[in-house]
Amino acid sequence: MIPVIGLTTYNYENKNGFPIAALTRMYITAVAEAGGAPVLIPSGLKTKALDSLFGRLDGILLPGGVDISIERFGGEFHPRIDGADPDRDAVEIALLRSATESGKPFLGICRGFQMINVALGGTLYTHIQDQMPGAIKHDFDSVTERKLLAHEVTVKGTTRLANVLGETKLNVNSLHHQGIKDLAPALLPTAYAPDGLVEAVELPEHPFGMAVQWHPEWLLEQSVNQRLFRAFVDAARKG
Repeated sequence: MIPVIGLTTYNYENKNGFPIAALTRMYITAVAEAGGAPVLIPSGLKTKALDSLFGRLDGILLPGGVDISIERFGGEFHPRIDGADPDRDAVEIALLRSATESGKPFLGICRGFQMINVALGGTLYTHIQDQMPGAIKHDFDSVTERKLLAHEVTVKGTTRLANVLGETKLNVNSLHHQGIKDLAPALLPTAYAPDGLVEAVELPEHPFGMAVQWHPEWLLEQSVNQRLFRAFVDAARKG
């Protein structure tokens, strides 16, 4: 059985100025190569339509993208905040809460990692460099440095993430200027950057509820990142 994986999208305009629902193709590639059937979920769906779609999915992937609306977590305004999308926020929060309640597997990446924390009651640094004492650089260029191995991540050895990755040390890319400030009570931190910033979380007792701050979809030449997507898709297959 090929599990159906729903991936949320962002609102954008194409070169002609027409509104489109979009997603960087690497997420689709990562899910497909791991054995899943990717399905794109548009923002702005009404509750009944979203609930109906959720019931047909075997797993949910929340990808990277623009910043989360600060109203969602009482965040501090900062001029670097980039293009919040309230419709996307609403869809992702609804999907995530349904996934946590039902036990449906989910994976968050970058913004998706941050959204999982916010949806479950956590907060964010709205610009790490100005708000977190001792922070290293995390906001590398998203155009030219997507595959740059910017820093090391240390994974807790007793976590599900360590079991999935098969490693407790790995070098990752870093394309974010926001990050977890206050961890949601329900989440377990599973990996850290050298400055102590949380880089991965999981939801204990959930069949597969996991998120990472880096972008593994751009590092698929590394087997450690392939294993993350395969584990997610396998969990979705098992239901």
